[in-house]
Amino acid sequence: MKERCWEISGRVQGVGFRYWVIRQASKIGGLSGYAMNHPNGNVLVKAIGDEKNLDELFMVLHKGPLFSRVDSVKEDPSLNTLFPPVYEGIFQRI
Repeated sequence: MKERCWEISGRVQGVGFRYWVIRQASKIGGLSGYAMNHPNGNVLVKAIGDEKNLDELFMVLHKGPLFSRVDSVKEDPSLNTLFPPVYEGIFQRI
């Protein structure tokens, strides 16, 4: 199992982005983690799973839900410290 953290910037708060991430992770399957609003207006995502599923989530994060606008998706392992421990099989919002 691998662990990856991303920071998504653009119009990503107030548009259901975190709920959308949870639905996408569920569709992909085999992922655990969190989607969280950051005070700077971005959304942070931490996901644990196999490399194939993580790569699929990474690609999907560039799309976002209907009323969002994704400007960038940056991987940043240092974001890991901002999240609580991940429970296997659960993807949730904070």
